[in-house]
Amino acid sequence: MSTNFKMSLGKQESDTANEQAKMLLETAKKRNGMIPNMYAYMVNSPGLLSTYMHGYDLFRKESGFTPAEQEVVFLTISVENGCEYCVAAHSVVADMQSKVPSEVTEAIRMGGEIPNPKLRALSEFTSVMLNKRGRPDPEDVSRFLDAGYAEKQILEIIFALAVKTISNYSNHIFDTPIDPVFKARKWDASTIAQRQFATSGETVGD
Repeated sequence: MSTNFKMSLGKQESDTANEQAKMLLETAKKRNGMIPNMYAYMVNSPGLLSTYMHGYDLFRKESGFTPAEQEVVFLTISVENGCEYCVAAHSVVADMQSKVPSEVTEAIRMGGEIPNPKLRALSEFTSVMLNKRGRPDPEDVSRFLDAGYAEKQILEIIFALAVKTISNYSNHIFDTPIDPVFKARKWDASTIAQRQFATSGETVGD
């Protein structure tokens, strides 16, 4: 059982939320065909949800990454942050909308090597930017650029990190339940830890 703090604020419904929250939830429903649980909890802070939705939309439209590349970035960040909700959600989007090859999605989810060299470079650089707190080495950047990306897209990865930090951290603090539509791609954050221990030859204690 998790010992992390969990928010006591409840899930908001569009028919009982205040006007500002209701507008955001109705917009989310129009875009997604549903109100994901994540949105229903995040809207307790309308500014938080509004910022997330606006940033997410801009990244999708203006980042210069293909839909598959966008999903690789979002999935990588969510796995690194251990966000079970977002990994499940982006895995479904990767399968159904962004058309990410299943072996790529599974490699990210399981901490394996991505078979596509360009997508592997993108995922690795995204991890570098997250884990080095935005201070990549020149060699890190060279590998990213040599894979066919542009310097401007480093800024777009920073943008994606900001967007996903909002949703990943919100899901942590609410322990957001996964919507039924995403449950087929449920993911356990301990998967990565187990793999890392196995690779190092150590065992996970009780």
